This record gives sequence, C-alpha cells and structure tokens, in this order.
Amino acid sequence: MINTNDIPTPVSELVKEEFKLEAPKAEDSRSDEKPVEIDVSKFKPITAGDLLKILGLTIKRDETNKLIAFLALLSAYTKDSQINISFNAPSSTGKSFIPTEIGKLFPEQDVIEVGYCSPTAFFHDYGVLNKAKKGYIVDLSRKILIFLDQPHTLLLQHLRPMLSHDKKEIRLKITDKSQKAGLRTKNIYLIGYPTVIFCTAGLMLDEQEATRFLLLSPEINQEKIREAIYQKIRKEADSLSYDSFLDSDPERKLLMERILVIRAESIKEIKIGSPALLQELFFKKAKMLKPRHQRDIGRIIGLIKVLALLNLWFRQRDGETLVANDDDIREAFHIWDEISESQELNLPPYVFNLYKDIILTAYKERNSELDGVVKLGLSRQDILQKHFQVYGRHLPDWQLRQQIIPILEASGLIIQEQDQSDKRKTLIYPTTPLTIFNTQNNSESHGGVAEEIEEIFGAKAI
Repeated sequence: MINTNDIPTPVSELVKEEFKLEAPKAEDSRSDEKPVEIDVSKFKPITAGDLLKILGLTIKRDETNKLIAFLALLSAYTKDSQINISFNAPSSTGKSFIPTEIGKLFPEQDVIEVGYCSPTAFFHDYGVLNKAKKGYIVDLSRKILIFLDQPHTLLLQHLRPMLSHDKKEIRLKITDKSQKAGLRTKNIYLIGYPTVIFCTAGLMLDEQEATRFLLLSPEINQEKIREAIYQKIRKEADSLSYDSFLDSDPERKLLMERILVIRAESIKEIKIGSPALLQELFFKKAKMLKPRHQRDIGRIIGLIKVLALLNLWFRQRDGETLVANDDDIREAFHIWDEISESQELNLPPYVFNLYKDIILTAYKERNSELDGVVKLGLSRQDILQKHFQVYGRHLPDWQLRQQIIPILEASGLIIQEQDQSDKRKTLIYPTTPLTIFNTQNNSESHGGVAEEIEEIFGAKAI
C-alpha cells in the first residue's frame, strides 16, 4: 500500500498552504485582472511590412532585428514557443535600445528590465519564499525578461534548463552567503517559460548559451547612425511633442490594443497546418545536418506560431487551438533566411560581418597580385589597420585577440599558422567558406562577398 505521506506536495499546493491563497496557475497569471474590452472588428491582417512601418517610428533601420525582437516579445504569450535573443555588439551600438523600445508596446507588468543583476540577487528579488518547501518560488510564466548590458553570463548558466524548455517546473540549487552561517544552499523553483532578451558587449558566448539564443547585432552602418542621430535630436529637442506624436499615431495605438487582446485570449495550443511544407522548406536549406538544427527547427516553429498568433482572428481556430497556415510558414522561413548564416556558425552578426568586410577583404588585397599557390596571411596589425580604414574607428587589440579571433577560429572560418619568416608572429588565413554569403547584411559597408569567393580563394565556394 502506498503511503500518501511519502508523496511530495506540488508547489502550487505549498503556495496555497503557506500564504492561505490560491496559487496562480502557470498557464495564466492574470486571473485577478479585469477582462480586456476592445472591439476586435477593427483589427485587420497585419504583415511583416506593416509591423516594420509601425516599429520604424522609434527604431530606424535594423529591419530584421526589430521584427524578430517584436515577435520574440510576443512569443511570451504562447504556451511553450518562446524565442530568446542575445544582442551581442560593442558598446553604443543600440543593443538595449531595440528591445526596450519594443517593450514599451507591451503591458508594463509583463516586462522586467534588469540593468545589472548577480545570479543570486535575481532569484531573491523575484522569488516568493516558501517556508514549507524551504525555497523560493519564481513564476516567470508569460513574462518578458530584458537583461541590459550584462557583463557576464553566469546568470544564464543558472537559467539553462529553463531556456531549453526542459521542464515546466525546475528546481535549482544556489549558494548564498549568510552573515552568521557562512555559505548556505537555497532551493529555487522556476515555473513557466519567459521570453529572455540578453544584451551584452561581450562577443564570446559559451556554446551552451549560444545554441539557446538567436544571436543578433544592431546595424552600425552610416545610414542607420545618421537616422538615429536625427531621431535623437527630434526626441530630445521637444520630448512632450515627441511623446504626443507617438501616442496619437493610430497604427501604433492599434498594435498596442492588438497585443492586449492577444494576451487576454485563451490560446493554449498552436498547430502547424502543413507539416509537409515545413519539412520541405527546412531540409531544402539544411543540406548537412548538425545537432544544433534540432534547436533551429524549434525556433522556426516558434516564429511560425507567433506569426499565427499575431493574426489569430484570421486563422482557423478550434476553441483554444489555433492553426498556422502556409503564409505563416513561408514568412517564418523568409525571416529565418536573413539570419540563418550567422546562426549556423554560432556567431553574432557583428563578428560575422567583420570577418567578411575586414578579414576577407584584406586577405584578397594582400594576395591580389600573387599568381602562385602560396598565399600570404594576415597579422593582427593588418586586421586592425583595415578595420580603421573601413569603419573609421579603432578596434581594441585585446578584443581582437581575446574574443574575435578565438570565436572565428572555433567556427572554422579562419586558421592561425606560424609565420615562416618570423617564428614570433602568427598569421591568420581565412578558410574556404562552407556557405555562400548573403549580399544583405548589417555591416558598416554595403556589399556581400559571395561573388568574390572564387576570386579570393581561387576555388568556388561549396
């Protein structure tokens, strides 16, 4: 006979017992909120182009970045298809500006912005102490976490199981320092799946974090910077007039109302209407399968479901189940194509574009007049000089040496060899690329290099 005393008490029951309250359900933490009363008949089907126009009121250029960021934030209202993003780029490039501006469109109570947070402080601040369980309960269901300019990824290491959606309820153990008792172990119970946006100037991410995030970088070309300056002047010159302009924009206001209604809808499940089309498009792109493709297909499915959720009134619906159509599938792949190459290589787009604009270009120029098979490599100084020539600013030597070169080498885009004429020097050689680079990118120069691959390496790209 089973002893019922040996059966562990569910967390929800412990919360109810401890605080004499009904514990909020992980699926819906809005039980005490007033129902949304908005006329949905004024909503029309909205496309990616429509979204970009609205988001462009405050965010100039960065078309792909702001579109994916918006869809990621909206994915917080799905059951288990949340999209996590890591913005990696040098300081003053607008890493945190994109998610924080888009976050203003969402209900304030759903967006948690953290400027800096140590791993243990996060759990103490957002956790509810449960004495019976001897731990903290952190309910992050339907929340949007935006970490602004984080110096390290230690907190992300604690959140790995949650970011991977391994389980709806996860127990973590952390150590905490007590004045009297020294180091003590504490239990943390994470409930639900939030959307996580991580902004950092660090370019190196552990592979375990990199595969759990979409890696994005803000554009830093001259046109984007110029338009951003104009926008800054307009905003700061008369902030009241600027805010009034945004508040009075009918499309922006309608989008905010749309988000509120989506949030209030009871969509528990989103199905893919045409799995065969999804398979066809994915395997058409992925010729050589890698372990990370298992996560990539999950991200694409997440995009499909969010696109369907955005137009839920115009999709087939059966009670609490929504069906994504072929348009959602094709649009998701169109968005994915814009970022897939850097994601395949586990590289932030900033680093990938630096490789194309600086290293490949400098390597071509160095070897343009050589007819022999032997090619000349690049020193770090060559790369630094080319960077200043192209971008007009200095690249710190330590950043090139400690961050950029190691991750490019790990991705297989470069190799390092000893200089035969001077053993004290190490030269850098680009390897033959495994993919054909897209002509569109978010680098500071404009051109892609696909058409130059054969000329640079003396062989066609695979």
